[in-house]
Amino acid sequence: MRYIDETAVMKRMTKRITFNKVWKALFFLATTFALVTLAILLYRIVTQGIGYLNIDFLTNFASRFADRAGVKAALIGSLWLMGVVAPVSIILGVGTAIYLEEYAKKNRLNDFIRMNISNLAGVPSIVFGLLGLTIFVRMMELGKSILAAGFTMSLLILPVIIVAAQEAIRAVPSEQREASYGMGATKWQTILRVVLPAAIPGILTGSILALSRAIGETAPLVVLGIPVILQFLPDGLLSQFTALPMQIYDWAKRPQEAFQYVASAGILVLMTVLLLMNSIAIFIRNKFQKRY
Repeated sequence: MRYIDETAVMKRMTKRITFNKVWKALFFLATTFALVTLAILLYRIVTQGIGYLNIDFLTNFASRFADRAGVKAALIGSLWLMGVVAPVSIILGVGTAIYLEEYAKKNRLNDFIRMNISNLAGVPSIVFGLLGLTIFVRMMELGKSILAAGFTMSLLILPVIIVAAQEAIRAVPSEQREASYGMGATKWQTILRVVLPAAIPGILTGSILALSRAIGETAPLVVLGIPVILQFLPDGLLSQFTALPMQIYDWAKRPQEAFQYVASAGILVLMTVLLLMNSIAIFIRNKFQKRY
């Protein structure tokens, strides 16, 4: 210890502590700025929209008069849309993840596929809108229907669900698989009864984020030509529809000040639907976390 220069050590320690405090302060300021901005945004939306949020607003169709405008068609249309997006994207996404992690061989082709799936998660949503317009609306002649929009939104969020499901499946300890094989279970029985139940919390976390993105996207719907104002409700998967993001977008761009408040009320409805979806998914996730 006598060969250690205490002055040099203290100098370096002081420098490190100061450096740590500076970065801690910067991170704290960044977090505070984000929270304050979010709080201001929520305060503005609530104060502007709460006055228009009533039963009539939920049961009326869209109107050119702000005091008569409602979200009935848009709300029902969004629920129809998510009724297509959720099963299609989750089934295809989890199935793809299972194949890539449990069945696909480790070679360059499969590595290339995995890399491109990860890259697709960062592609702008309008590109998926153009893809949906070309394939589902024109080639498959589904028109401006719930089915065409649902398939397009499913393509948009599939990469996120696949990547999240892959990570969740990969995180399941190999000891659990080996124990299942030791009991005489087949590979599919092991995946179905051991791997998937243990991976469900991670899969649902990715699905929550993906579905939250899908329900709030406007660009793909604009590209598909989904109408903004409808005076009827959809009666099937091939019916025309409108969605909450489209309705909010239309109200927000109108010059009348009253429609800005109506748009805020629509945002509150959209946030409520989103919170309900997330609450259900979080409940299911927590239930499986307690078991595994």
